[in-house]
Amino acid sequence: MESIIKILSPYDQSLIKELPLIQARDLEKIINAAQKLFDDQSLWIPAYKRIEILEKAASIMNTKIEELTFLALSEGGKPYKDSKAEVLRAIKGVKLAVEHISHIKGEQVPMALTETSLNRLAFTQMEPIGVVAAISAFNHPLNLAVHQIVTAVAAGCPVIFKPAMTTPLSSMALADILQEAGLPSGWLHVIMCGNEVAELLVTDPRINFFSFIGSAKVGWYLKSKLSPGTRCALEHGGAAPVIVEQDADFDEMIPDLVKGSFYHAGQVCVSVQRIYVHQELLDLFIEKFLKATNKLKVGNPSESDTDVGPLITPKEADRVEEWVSEAIADGAKLLSGGERISETLYQPTVLLNPSESSKVSSKEIFGPVVCIYPFTDRDEAIKKANALDVHFQAAVFTKSLDIALDTVKKLNATAVMVNDHTAFRVDWMPFGGRDASGIGMGGISQSMDDMTRTKMTLFKSKFL
Repeated sequence: MESIIKILSPYDQSLIKELPLIQARDLEKIINAAQKLFDDQSLWIPAYKRIEILEKAASIMNTKIEELTFLALSEGGKPYKDSKAEVLRAIKGVKLAVEHISHIKGEQVPMALTETSLNRLAFTQMEPIGVVAAISAFNHPLNLAVHQIVTAVAAGCPVIFKPAMTTPLSSMALADILQEAGLPSGWLHVIMCGNEVAELLVTDPRINFFSFIGSAKVGWYLKSKLSPGTRCALEHGGAAPVIVEQDADFDEMIPDLVKGSFYHAGQVCVSVQRIYVHQELLDLFIEKFLKATNKLKVGNPSESDTDVGPLITPKEADRVEEWVSEAIADGAKLLSGGERISETLYQPTVLLNPSESSKVSSKEIFGPVVCIYPFTDRDEAIKKANALDVHFQAAVFTKSLDIALDTVKKLNATAVMVNDHTAFRVDWMPFGGRDASGIGMGGISQSMDDMTRTKMTLFKSKFL
């Protein structure tokens, strides 16, 4: 296996950097060092010190906003305005982690509820779970690192972080910032490695918690290989459905849905993918949606007015192009787009009524493609929206409270947005998939809670 990986610009495939890959022998040293840190409680970082480190890290990040923005867009291809929003969100994520440290606490366990529990006092405390192994995705290279690295540090856990092979530079920059902020040596290792070494990391019995953001195929496979006792959180993808009712507000809905469909060229696990539009609205919806879509600027992510940047690799653009062609051959009507602009740039594409069996209907597209389906019976539309095995975030657009509540109840999703697009997220809300889309919730506080475990203390005394 090659020992060097090349980091390429998604936009023009130019070389950004070459990085070494670690081997199994290197991984053994890293896991061993992390385990030794955790085993010696005298080396644990007290809460006040974790607060100091992360507050300083957020302050340093605030002085590097432009630098971090261009680093993220150069390796990930997300347009400047969206990459900058990611950096600001990442800084807020660090601050959220600081705030939650004071909420990591146990509670009193009631005694004397039975005769046998007289003369006893019991309470719980929350301790760090142990060594955390985290594997991340490419699409938010800095913010996902915050969600997996900073949460572990805030919870008091040593963490070994493997970024996506295409976008490691932002997480490495975060590691440098944390070191500058005072994080002691050994508490964070950012590693680049091949799949075999990554599997050795995840399945090692010294790993106490496994955090994964990426494809369902890889995530479920790795979960099946975990050592006994290793807990995990998995965040996979979806094929987010939207129900558009007859009374939807077009002025608010169209900009939201266009943004939710084509943000980061659709490379978001909750990107709008399937829009079910009431038949009475179909023609007007298509007219307004296409008009807004066709105004989007596709191109160089470093330009401030670019709306849609490249797909992460030429291979992904090949796949999207193939799926769209298959859908059209199978009866879908191409309403807009459908053309490749460069190796990695693909036009924002709108398809009408692709077959239920086509890949664009049945799988996560993860590209700038959205599908529109007419309906006359809302329950039938919801049934189709729920038909896949992936269930993450969904949405409904309506002015009727009754319709909204009924749809929220019936849609199989961990979150249903009413009059907002499916890709909306803030990092203090619960976020995660259900069924094939994952396990656990991935908000900052939720992740920190996952990275702790309960210890109970019980006193028995005649004076109690």
